[in-house]
Amino acid sequence: MDVMYIKDLEVYAYHGVNQAEKDMGQRFLISLKIFMDLSEAAKEDDLNKTLNYADLCCQIEDEFKREKYNLIERAAESLASFILKKYEIVNRVIVKVKKPWAPIGKSLKWAGVEIDRCWHKAYVAVGSNVGNREENIKNAMDIINSSACNKVIKISRLYNTKPVGYLDQDDFLNGALEIKTLMNPETLMDFLLEIENKLKRKRTIKWGPRTMDLDIILYDDLILSQERIVVPHPRMQERLFVLKPLSDIAPFVVHPILKVRIVDLMNKLQKKDGIQ
Repeated sequence: MDVMYIKDLEVYAYHGVNQAEKDMGQRFLISLKIFMDLSEAAKEDDLNKTLNYADLCCQIEDEFKREKYNLIERAAESLASFILKKYEIVNRVIVKVKKPWAPIGKSLKWAGVEIDRCWHKAYVAVGSNVGNREENIKNAMDIINSSACNKVIKISRLYNTKPVGYLDQDDFLNGALEIKTLMNPETLMDFLLEIENKLKRKRTIKWGPRTMDLDIILYDDLILSQERIVVPHPRMQERLFVLKPLSDIAPFVVHPILKVRIVDLMNKLQKKDGIQ
């Protein structure tokens, strides 16, 4: 990945725990390490294929001064989020904020923080078997896209599938989404549960009818096992209604534990079930 650097951009702003810092302000130095693909800009010698340094620095200064924060940690986080959301070409950014006039009563060159943030790729299984199933799925995607921290990149075909576990219910409509997200897995899971609640999902019967079901199937190449979330989804390789739509949009993605491609997992399960 290519990198653009901004080093020690000087901005006078009003961040600090002490009220005097918010009232009088002080000098900050901002450095950025911006990761993106610069090959087209280099090949075509075209400013539109990269970031304009002058515009970038002006935008950074305006954003950094837009609010007053207690902590430079919060100011740096806000700046990283702003850059990733505003500039689609940017995949990752490292933000360093230095505070040369930090009121700590000691002689030092500066105090500062550095944070590293990037877009992540997640695959989400989606399903519905209550009400207008297609409309439910569309509404879920609209809510995802309305969040500044998430964007739907790819959508699979939708498949009519028989219920699993609890059989006395209507057929499901199942699909898969590729999304890019700034959320960590736990926060993303909470966000998806909020969407289910907004779409009036009722949790009365295990594996029972639902207006909306959203599950994180994969998140980058992460392997995570916690009480609230397990990634990759522990039963994805056993569920054709997950693998088939996922294979539409990510056939050659490799399961990080099984080390098998999604399309091969699907083919193996279809063969086991006698499906050609």
